[in-house]
Amino acid sequence: MQDNLLAEFFKPGVELADLPTLFPLLRAREALNAFITLFRGGDDEVLVRLMILREIGARADAPRWSPQELRATFAYVDPTKLNTVLHRLRENELLVWDNDEAVYQISSAGRIALAAISTLLGFSEDEDAELGFITSQVAAGQAVGKVSVETLQHLLGRLNELQSEFEQAVLSASEFVIRAAQKKLGSVWRWVEKGTEIIRAITADEELDGATHRVAQAIGQAQSRMLRMTAVFQRTLNSIQSQRVHLGESGLTSTDIAAWLRKQPVDRLSPLTAGVVHAHPEPIFVTESEMLDVAEYELLEREREKHREAVIPAAQEAPTTGRVEAERLIFAESFRDGLGDIAASTPLADVVLGDNYALTAYRMSLLALLNDPESQALSGPVADIARLPLKLNIAGELAQVCRNGVAALSVGDVEPR
Repeated sequence: MQDNLLAEFFKPGVELADLPTLFPLLRAREALNAFITLFRGGDDEVLVRLMILREIGARADAPRWSPQELRATFAYVDPTKLNTVLHRLRENELLVWDNDEAVYQISSAGRIALAAISTLLGFSEDEDAELGFITSQVAAGQAVGKVSVETLQHLLGRLNELQSEFEQAVLSASEFVIRAAQKKLGSVWRWVEKGTEIIRAITADEELDGATHRVAQAIGQAQSRMLRMTAVFQRTLNSIQSQRVHLGESGLTSTDIAAWLRKQPVDRLSPLTAGVVHAHPEPIFVTESEMLDVAEYELLEREREKHREAVIPAAQEAPTTGRVEAERLIFAESFRDGLGDIAASTPLADVVLGDNYALTAYRMSLLALLNDPESQALSGPVADIARLPLKLNIAGELAQVCRNGVAALSVGDVEPR
């Protein structure tokens, strides 16, 4: 009947045992039934069941209970309600009834449930009970050689959540938020340190499988990032403190005033604002400029994009880098040799004009290096050009050339120094 009810949650034809997420739960159904029995029903019923079962399990020297001992121990519980709870625990095999000796004792599933609940209650008063509880589970698994990947993933998830929370506190640039995050980091610090020792021991195990080892390494990295947050908090607080405003010689700062205001009730803050704020900004979220930009796009640009044709140019073979560099070297050497023949003032067009625009532009860029100290310190034809005893004179006017792909060229000349 339970299998039929469970199958109703899934689509027809799905084999429940083939689901990797459900199969571990089906395999541990007997242990899970203990928790289902304890926590099914209202809150009050659950609390009474837990109270009675924990009291029965707490007597370690004499774990077997007679009905008379149970009635005497729980004399403060209504007898009818007590019998109902005991019957439910016995019916669902959390309590075992021994007919020969007429006594109760806790079953193995009940002991497992009590141990888990006791561990959870031990961390209920801690500020970060979740991290402490998960770390204890990892430590217990490591101690007995049964490290659970699922538990490691829970620990990694909690560490990442805390890291994100601390980073958001730093980004807020609020001294109060950062100090609260710093205090929380201090409360979880001992669990991070204990977790570091445990993860170091886990990763040192050579028989650990790959998946578990990867999760353990990720936990170690997350713990390292969290340990660095102390310095990040302190640097941010120092930066905020340098921006504090001191109120005259009173010894008070803007931080003291803000802290005092945060502790005041709303009804006391209202009179303090009377006559202080005379005007408040009225933001205009939609202005004429933004409306015009949106209208221009919707009415014009959007229609143009619909009719615009994107034409991809034909494919061309990329030039070999070595060949291009060799050609440039040849052009530079030829230009250097030509400049070495200049013995008198020569017009700029006669010096740099080449067979095409590209060659002319290249010669013009080389000519600009004349007498450049940085270029002179190099080697090669470019450095030789920079060392030539020539001087470049350029005017602001342009002279019409209209040949070899060059329309106009700056007016100037090259003359010996």
